[in-house]
Amino acid sequence: MASRRVYCRWCGKQTIVPLQAQTLRCPACNGLTPLQINRTFQPNGNINHNQADFRRPSQPTVAGGVYQSQPPVCVPAAQGPKRALLCGITYKGDDTTCPGSINNVMLMKKLLVEQFRFPTSSILVLTEGGDPSRIPTKMNIRAALRWLVQGCQPGDSLVFHYSGRGSQVKDRDGDEIDGYDEFLLPVDYETEGGILDDELNATIVRPLPRGAVLHSIIDSCYSGTLLDLPNVCRIKRQGYFRWEDHRVPSAYRGTSGGFAVSISACGDHENPEDAMAFTGDALGALTYSFVQTLEQKPGLTYGHLHLAICEKMHVAIGSNAPPSLQVPQLSSSHKFDIHSVPFTL
Repeated sequence: MASRRVYCRWCGKQTIVPLQAQTLRCPACNGLTPLQINRTFQPNGNINHNQADFRRPSQPTVAGGVYQSQPPVCVPAAQGPKRALLCGITYKGDDTTCPGSINNVMLMKKLLVEQFRFPTSSILVLTEGGDPSRIPTKMNIRAALRWLVQGCQPGDSLVFHYSGRGSQVKDRDGDEIDGYDEFLLPVDYETEGGILDDELNATIVRPLPRGAVLHSIIDSCYSGTLLDLPNVCRIKRQGYFRWEDHRVPSAYRGTSGGFAVSISACGDHENPEDAMAFTGDALGALTYSFVQTLEQKPGLTYGHLHLAICEKMHVAIGSNAPPSLQVPQLSSSHKFDIHSVPFTL
């Protein structure tokens, strides 16, 4: 039988399949690859995460159906010291949906506008509903991430909020302590693939100049180190904390002098819960607890904010849930005293 060599779009493993095969179910990572889409490789055979991984079909398949070809994302003018990118994906029609993602984004936008005085004109929202140029495809998310840091200056405050699905794949370039890369899933991930933590770090962390601040709130599974920041804070219930060094010799994960902080829904090997039982609405437990805490207790330090979020999440998820079910994670470009530095956006 005639055969050919193809590559998994998720982990890059080479596999031999029948010539007429239309899809590949990877034996290594179990990822699904449409074989009519070619993978782009660097000359040394490694996956190039800094370029588009796939040719774009004329009608990209999206979770739950097919969208007509969409115009590229229309971004606001990158002006002013405060800027935010809010991305919420429900994956409507897919086997695994995130019904609270759009609610999460709207709740976060309200917080930014009303409490932290972000201009609505400087907030870019990507969701499946509404403006077709604001659909969270891989191409649009990449363009929006570049917009977020474009022309960034000292004194700027940037926010990246992602509510959707995340996943993992085995690390291929030796820059992950646990051996896995994390990635987020755009709405068209079935044909376009995910966006790796390596790319997120290179796009919105590394360019940050001295005096600029980036806060990332990631409400997804496998999200603990989705920004690949070099320092991870382990915080106990009593407030004791220690910083873990996640730097590796093969890659620089820091900024260009700026300050980057990520608050994620859970660790790299955990799945988050929602707060529906407590709120009556589909909302991510992290987003709900983060917003509620800041609305009720402004002026907290990072440490007190983290502890308050943990307490609210435990209540929102359910009092019968084990404390270890989901623990939000704090990571940063710099080590600092979380109990003395006030949180602000």
